[in-house]
Order: sequence, then C-alpha cells, then structure tokens
Amino acid sequence: MIKKDIEDKELVAQLDSIEKDGMSVFIMADGRFRGAFFNGTKLINEMRAQHNLGILETMVLGQGMLCAALMVQTMKGKEHLTFRYETNGKARGFSVEVDSTGYVRGFLLNETIPVDKPLDSWDLAPFFGDGGTLTISRFPEGAKEPMVSSTEIVYKNIAKDLTYYFSQSEQINTAFNTSIQFDSKGRVIGAGGLFLQAIPVTGGHKVKDENKASDSSKDSASSDKIEDFANMAEDVLLQRAENAFRAMPSIGKWFSDKGDRDDVVYGLFREFNPKVVLERDIIFDCPCTKENFIRQIKYLPKNEFADIIENGPDPIEVICHNCGSVYKITKEELQN
Repeated sequence: MIKKDIEDKELVAQLDSIEKDGMSVFIMADGRFRGAFFNGTKLINEMRAQHNLGILETMVLGQGMLCAALMVQTMKGKEHLTFRYETNGKARGFSVEVDSTGYVRGFLLNETIPVDKPLDSWDLAPFFGDGGTLTISRFPEGAKEPMVSSTEIVYKNIAKDLTYYFSQSEQINTAFNTSIQFDSKGRVIGAGGLFLQAIPVTGGHKVKDENKASDSSKDSASSDKIEDFANMAEDVLLQRAENAFRAMPSIGKWFSDKGDRDDVVYGLFREFNPKVVLERDIIFDCPCTKENFIRQIKYLPKNEFADIIENGPDPIEVICHNCGSVYKITKEELQN
C-alpha cells in the first residue's frame, strides 16, 4: 500500500489531542458476556485519505470499517472475514475485509454517492433503497472454501442489520453500535464502535429412565422449576446488559470530546463487574504492491497483454480498489 498522509494540520492536531486509536476487549458478568470498545478515529481518517472520500461516502464505508473491526472478536485462530453490504439504493453498499491480526481494508460499491439535496440528518436509509443483502464470508485457516452466510437488509442501518444477522444466522445475542462525528468543516474528529455478545450457556438435560418415571415425578417437577428460574434469571441479565448497552452516548462525540475507553467499559457496565483482558491495535492496511500488479498484468491473455504494450499509455496507472493506492507501471517494467 502507498500510504497517504493526512495533510490537514487542524485535523492532525485534533487526532493528537484525543485518546489514541485502540480496542479494549473485555468480559463481564462472570464471563457471561464479552465485548469490545474501539476508538477508530485515526483509522477512519486514514481510510478517507486513501480513498479521497466525501462526507457521505466516509460515513457509509466508515460504518462498515468500524463494524468489521469489531467482528475481530468473533474470529477463531488465523481467520479472514469479508463483510459485504449490498443494497439497491444510490449508495449501493460496500465490501470490507478484516483478519484476526487486526488489519482492515475495503471499498465502496459506488465510489461517488449522488446527493439531490442538502442532508437533513445522518440517516443513511434513504441512500440504501429497498431490499438488499448482508453477507459474511469467513475464511478459517487452512480452509479451501469460505463459509458464507447471508441475511436480508431489514433496517437500512449497518450496525442494526449486522445485529440482525447474528441473531438470525449465528443465533447469538449480539449488539453493535458505531458512530462517526464530523465537525462544522466536515472533518472526522471522532469515530468508534461498541460490541457486546452473550456467551451461550452450554449443557444439556438428563435423559429420564422410563422405568423410574413414576418414582421420579416429584424430582422432575422440581428440576423443571429450577430450570425455569434459571431461564428467567438469564433473561433478566440479558435485558439489563441490553439496557446498559443502549445507554451509550454518541461514540464519535465521546472520543472527539477526549473521552477514553476505560471510562465507558468500567462506567457503563459497572454493575456487571467488567474486566479488560486485552488491548489491541486495529490498522487500516492493504497487502497490495506494485510487483503484484505487474505479475497480474503479465498473466493476462496474450492478445490483451500485447494490446497494452502496443496501444496502452506509458506508464499505466493501476488503482487498488481496496485502499486507493495508485501504482504507475511502465511498459519497460512489464516487458522485463
């Protein structure tokens, strides 16, 4: 990747004045929940600089990047994941990739989103149209084929639709909240996301011995009552955790106002005795190189390659759609 610098000095000063990017991974309620709180302000600004995005485009792809980063916590071992959000509206959606080491990259399906009138709010629903599909493709280490699962787009809200995906496809109570804060000049001055997931209770039921059914009826009834109480307690715990999650103020504004991650983890979820177990970096990066693109061009059919050499410009410009890097490749380099 050819990294572009953030040249706005006022923005650089803002980034230097707030908490540095990073993700706090935590558990709470005696391990019944796991979560992650992510400050991705610099990451979103780097993404924007690489792709040279406008405000609306930054909001769409940025929300996808933040959600993808939070899904690192759902990965096992060395895993790679693609999060694709494809709609029928003007925005069309995006495709974002993230791996378990914390590297994320991606692109918009429509590089420029047409706007007919000034925005009244940051509601992206009008730009997503009606219908669409959210798809998660997981590439476990060593797997030859990805594990692909999709759900329909219901809410036209990236975080809510991802929450719906987890409830329908993976059947795990999961919640996502992302936010990007702009200043009056359209700069991203705060961005981040919050993830919370209930850990499924494992276990089973004892098989009844039919020959002793009549003798154990009282014990069975007592066991059923205990299980009912346990389920009720589980539902109450889940509801309390959801209420705390919803009480989170705007995450983008929180970071732009110099808030930090610990205050949220240990404050918002204090009744659940949270504990941060890991601090990790999430980085916008892409493995593209000039050499890789030269190799790909050389692998084109002979007639196409010959046409490039004979009629193409010199140098040829190749743009990586995942990171916006522009590579200039001369015909001499192609023929070597």
